[in-house]
Amino acid sequence: MIDYTKADFAGRTGDIDLVLETVGGEHAHSLKVLKAGGVLVALLNVPDSAKAEAKARDIRVERMSVVPDRAGLVELGKLVDAKKLAVHVAKTFPLEEADAAHAFLATKPIGKVVLTV
Repeated sequence: MIDYTKADFAGRTGDIDLVLETVGGEHAHSLKVLKAGGVLVALLNVPDSAKAEAKARDIRVERMSVVPDRAGLVELGKLVDAKKLAVHVAKTFPLEEADAAHAFLATKPIGKVVLTV
């Protein structure tokens, strides 16, 4: 595993079968490390230009999306209560400072940004 905030992962690896891209906006770097026949799984939208590059290099692009439902959220709550799942909160803002929270998101923090009411 390479921390993308501390190193250029595209320059440190290659011939990868699968990239799970959770950050977004790193499509060009992700495509550089995938080998022909590889798969890019993205949690966010992939622009058409990246899809075209992937197709030209025989790389499959898939988008993974999860729609929360009550049962799933209850299970996640149980995992948190059992200390088997931890949520990392990067920073908390009062609702009145939503604009500051939005600006903070632009810095691509690691963890969740929470508005308190």
